Amino acid sequence: MSGMDLFRLPGRVIVITGAGGLLGVQHARIVAAAGGYPVLLDLDQARCVASAEQLRADHAVEALGIGCDITDRAQVEAALMQIRQHFGRIDGLINNAAINPKREDMTAAAPGGHWSRFENYPLSSWNQELAVGLTGALFCSQIFGGWMAENGGGVILNIASDLAVIAPDQRLYRCEGVAEAQQPVKPVTYSVVKSGLLGLTRYLATYWAERNVRVNALSPGGVYNGQDAAFVGRLAERIPMGRMARVDEYQGAVLFLLSDASSYINGANLVADGGRTVW
Repeated sequence: MSGMDLFRLPGRVIVITGAGGLLGVQHARIVAAAGGYPVLLDLDQARCVASAEQLRADHAVEALGIGCDITDRAQVEAALMQIRQHFGRIDGLINNAAINPKREDMTAAAPGGHWSRFENYPLSSWNQELAVGLTGALFCSQIFGGWMAENGGGVILNIASDLAVIAPDQRLYRCEGVAEAQQPVKPVTYSVVKSGLLGLTRYLATYWAERNVRVNALSPGGVYNGQDAAFVGRLAERIPMGRMARVDEYQGAVLFLLSDASSYINGANLVADGGRTVW
């Protein structure tokens, strides 16, 4: 295989968690555009099924939508059985699912201070976000990655973040007229989850190297999705390219890391942030 064929995914079955989210849908689209068969996993089964139907119509490939709570190991095992019955194989996994509170969701007051601030961060939120972002990735890697390791190999791609490389700049989230102790901040869980995914990447890259399973991470920067102008402006000032990413702008990186074009890349973290982390 050579040239542009290296970037094709002909008939390869790629499982995508959090496939109903902003980037999950984009991951599924590039898989389908490259000739792969995307399997969309999300809590919202109806949305996954509808997206799979649209992908089949747009790209003339097979696609499957499955409702699945990845924090429930039994549901992930059931999804594996369904995928095997439908396709008979699995060639890749994108651990994409995560909880990422919007800035406007971080402005509700909490007893003793703002709920998102470290001093007041609720244990329930800590447990939920680690369950989705890390425990879910663990279960999916064990079950889908384990199947690949036993059946010829494959690829795992963990979607981390530029905030796995640098700390959040909490000045981005400030609100005018709000007391200092009430100012919203990026929750601690986001940094912990995304940093944990880099650790999982390195661990699995060596653990399954001899089983032909490559494991890499992608650390995207912020994606423009209608955020308020003040926030967008502050973030753009911290990015050498002077803007946030377009929603489809990570497709090339995802395809590269899933395809044979990256066949000798293992245990790496590809940072795609417009240069923010080098400034």
